[in-house]
Amino acid sequence: MNKKLAALDIGTNSFHLIVVSVSHSGSFEIIEREKEVIRLSEGNIGDIKFITPNSTERAIAAINKFNKIAESYGATLRAVATSAVRESLNKNEFLKSVYERTGVKVEVISGLEEARLIYLGILKAVPVFDVESLSIDIGGGSTEFIVGKKGKIEYSNSLKLGAVRLSQMFFPNFVLTAQKIEEARKWVEGIIAPVISKIKNRNIESVVGSSGTILNIGMMIRALRNEGKGENLILNNFEFSADEFQEIEAMVLNKKTLEERKNITGLEDKRVDIIPAGVIILSTIFKKLDIKKLIISDYALKEGIILDLVDKQIVAKF
Repeated sequence: MNKKLAALDIGTNSFHLIVVSVSHSGSFEIIEREKEVIRLSEGNIGDIKFITPNSTERAIAAINKFNKIAESYGATLRAVATSAVRESLNKNEFLKSVYERTGVKVEVISGLEEARLIYLGILKAVPVFDVESLSIDIGGGSTEFIVGKKGKIEYSNSLKLGAVRLSQMFFPNFVLTAQKIEEARKWVEGIIAPVISKIKNRNIESVVGSSGTILNIGMMIRALRNEGKGENLILNNFEFSADEFQEIEAMVLNKKTLEERKNITGLEDKRVDIIPAGVIILSTIFKKLDIKKLIISDYALKEGIILDLVDKQIVAKF
């Protein structure tokens, strides 16, 4: 009988659960996926990071639900929290409340550990093991950059830069203006400058993108190509060019209000507010590194969590 494991990614924008069946060889099959948009950093102002009572309640409800799903499969659950929790001033109170009310012990990981786990997941999904690759993961509160080859990380960094964070800073009412777009671009340029200087002279052969912002950009590009739309599209190993991305960037940033953006084919309803910020982040990275094309990985942190459990032989003998 195969071992069941579950990974819960407690992110800034959304929580993701996967339940997998692991064979004796260590390979796994995903048997359940769940996602809830929680907006854990809702109400944050500037550098003051605080998980509000409302956000805590939403988080606890989601974690309870996900824990019950894991239990229904008899799966061992590992829950990992990223940017929103690790930066929060009331992190300990939040973790205590979650444990007391759900029984789930949440592990808060560093940005560099997050990058390592993302790279593990990407290597399982995209055939870039043998080449020097750059992986970019844009989350709600942070963006991870990983340069690796043959499974070895040569450079990684986690920046306090994400679609929710940038939206809160420059588009708090989710209305776009030319001035605010320009200010946001300049700010992103400044934040990513140290990473760009470390990466730009490397011999990068493949660029891989993962997580919500990039997956949703891929969905919009597929719709633009008339290749279908909707969240159930398989986007793993889907490639898009810089020119195609520029079309999406213009389309998104020209629609100044939430109502206008709701009409964009392929754009998730729950991302219409923060997609402009995510597009600005990716656009700036594309331009500064002169990226010509990007490959999407459907695997990222949560799959990396599973692989890490397997690698550490937690499930080696069952």
